[in-house]
Amino acid sequence: MDTINEWLKDNNIIEVECLIPDMTGNARGKFVPADKFFKEETRLPESILLQSVTGGYPDEFDDILGVNDGDMFLRPDPKAMRLVPWAKDPTAQIIHDCMTRDGELHPLSSRGVLQRILALYEKEGWEPVVAPEVEFYLVKQTSDPDYELEPPIGRSGRAEVMRRSYTIDAINEFEPLIEAMFGHCEKMGLDVDSLIDETGAAQMELNFLHGNALDLADQVFTFKRTLRETAMQHGVFATFMAKPMKSEPGSSMHIHQSIVDVNTGKNIFVDENGNENDLFRHYIGGLQKFTTAAMPFYAPNVNSYRRFAKDIAAPINLNWGYDNRTTGIRVPESSPQAKRVENRFAGVDVNPYLALAATLASGYLGMKLQVEPTAPTSGNSYEEDIDVPRTLEHAARLLDECEELRDIMGNTFVDAYVAVKAFEYEEFNQVISSWEREHLLLNV
Repeated sequence: MDTINEWLKDNNIIEVECLIPDMTGNARGKFVPADKFFKEETRLPESILLQSVTGGYPDEFDDILGVNDGDMFLRPDPKAMRLVPWAKDPTAQIIHDCMTRDGELHPLSSRGVLQRILALYEKEGWEPVVAPEVEFYLVKQTSDPDYELEPPIGRSGRAEVMRRSYTIDAINEFEPLIEAMFGHCEKMGLDVDSLIDETGAAQMELNFLHGNALDLADQVFTFKRTLRETAMQHGVFATFMAKPMKSEPGSSMHIHQSIVDVNTGKNIFVDENGNENDLFRHYIGGLQKFTTAAMPFYAPNVNSYRRFAKDIAAPINLNWGYDNRTTGIRVPESSPQAKRVENRFAGVDVNPYLALAATLASGYLGMKLQVEPTAPTSGNSYEEDIDVPRTLEHAARLLDECEELRDIMGNTFVDAYVAVKAFEYEEFNQVISSWEREHLLLNV
C-alpha cells in the first residue's frame, strides 16, 4: 500500500478508478477520490461476477451465491496501476483482486481463476510466457442495432472496400486515431509491439510483447477499454465482436505460449540439444484433448461461433502443425529457446483472463496426464471435417461435463460460467432474425 500511495502522490492523482474484470472481461468498479482511497475499504456486490453480457442473471443465482447479495472486498494490485490519459483530471486506474471475507480469491473472479492456474505452474517451478495478438475492426458509428456495420470513412474520404492485408496505406487512413492510440498505450505502459492491417476492411491487429501471463491479461483488458475510448474520440467505433460483418472474416486473439524453468530460465519444451521433448508433445496433446470443452472460454458469446467456418481464417478442427495457419494449434518457426505454441481458437471477444487460463490449464493437464498428440498436419485443415462446437449451448455442455477442467478451473466457477452462458443462449434464442422472416414467413 505504501508503493501505491507514493505513486498516487508522485503523479498528483485526484481520482482513482478501482476496477475489476467481470465475467465478460469488461471493466466494473467505482470512482474513489484519491484522498479517500486508503481511508475506506473498497467493496462491490459479488453479484457483479454472475451477471450476463445483457445485464441479466441466471436462475441458479441463489444456488451459487445465496440470497443475501453480499459484498466482496477489493484488493488493489500495485503491479496493475496505470494513468488514465483521456481523463480531464489526473486519474489513476488500478486493477483489483476480488476477495472473500476470509481473505481468499473470490471463486467467481476471472482474474482469480488465472492466478490459480499460474499457481499450479509455480509449484512445478515453471513460468508461462505468453504473447497475445489482438484483432479488431473500426466501424462507422451507429445507434441502430438493426443497421449492418460498415467500415468507416478514412482520411481519403472513402471507406475501405477491398482486402489489403499488411498494407501501410490502409492504416494511414486512420492516422490521427492510430497515433492517439499509441500515445495512450505508451502513457499506460502497455507493451505493444506492432500494428498491422488485417484481412478484413478496416480490420487491424495489435501484437503485444511476450511476458508474464497475468500482466498480459491486464494489458489486453486495459487495451480494449483504451481503444474504444480513443475510437469514440475520433468519431468511429472500435469493436471486438468476433464476427461483426457477414462479408468479412472474424477477429481473433491468437495466444503464443511457452514455459520457462524459473531457476534456469530455459524453455522446458526443448532438451539440452534444442530438440522438442515430451513436455512439448504433451502440452500440444493437452490442447487437443481439452479445447472442445474449453471452447466457451475461447468463444464466449453467441456471435463467437460465426467465426468457425471453412476458409475464413479460423480453425475448424483440432489439428496441429508446423507453421500451418489452417490449424488451430500452430508451432511457429523459432529458435530452440523461443519454442512456443500458438493457440488460434480464441476470438477477440474473449475475457483475456479466462482465455489465457483455459489454454494454460489445457497444456498443464496435457503435461501432467502425459497426453500424446496426433501427428502434425502439413496439408490444408480446412479440407477436413469441422470438429469444434458450432453453438454456445453445445460448448457450454461440453465444459459442464469435463471433470478435468472443472477441477482445475474451480467447480463453483464452472457452475457459474455455464449457468450464465446458458442464460445468454436462451435470451438469444428468443430473437427472430431477419433471415427467418425473409425465407420462412411465406415459404414454409
